[in-house]
Amino acid sequence: MQERRIRTDRVPRHVAIIMDGNGRWAEARGLERNEGHWAGLESVRAVVRAAHEIGIGVLTLFAFSSENWSRPKGEVQELMRLLDHYIEEELDEVMRNGIRVLTLGRLDRIPPNTRKKVEDAVARSAENREMILVFAVSYGGRSEIVDAARKLMRDAEAGKLDPERLDEKTFAAYLYQPELPDPDLLIRTGDESRVSNFLLWQIAYTEIYTTDLMWPDFRKGHLVDAILDYQSRERRFGLTSAQVGSGRGGGRTEPV
Repeated sequence: MQERRIRTDRVPRHVAIIMDGNGRWAEARGLERNEGHWAGLESVRAVVRAAHEIGIGVLTLFAFSSENWSRPKGEVQELMRLLDHYIEEELDEVMRNGIRVLTLGRLDRIPPNTRKKVEDAVARSAENREMILVFAVSYGGRSEIVDAARKLMRDAEAGKLDPERLDEKTFAAYLYQPELPDPDLLIRTGDESRVSNFLLWQIAYTEIYTTDLMWPDFRKGHLVDAILDYQSRERRFGLTSAQVGSGRGGGRTEPV
């Protein structure tokens, strides 16, 4: 079999993943939904390691949405325990690999013990520079935009901002993590083709890749598939092919 190669000059700088299908994966096997969530944790471990090996700069994982608070109480509690467990078990490896941890979302809604562990991971890894790992927790894209607008309005009322000078760059500075680049690639597992209120502002020109694979089955090879598909595309950002070139051919590659 011919070895698949990723063009190192076109590795997406920021990959975001909607990790869907844990519950359905479990139900298809006659298991409780929570067992699917725990199985999905192995995919998180594998994909974080793979992203670091491939050279992705930012990996954002949609861990828990603002809408997920409406799920059964027991499932919500288990998802919080999963986040606790990942931080406890993986933070040492994250630190060894120079990975910085960041968050997106309304963390004030999550349990205090979980929030403290998350905040401690963020603080402990603040100086790491090899990769950024972002957990979107209690996150909703519309909520982020509303929160940004609320802060912007306060600054306008205080005379810190002239509304007439508001542009996209200024507005983006009020988002949760404005220093992060917009995602180049959004991956959704679970055989669904919607963005589910995820990074609505940031994915305006993001390439979207969907797979019918459920998240607990997703591993490095599947991440490579998504990146190779991304590298086969022409990104024009509203321009024409003649203006930006084909974006294909040439470039150094490395085996994966």
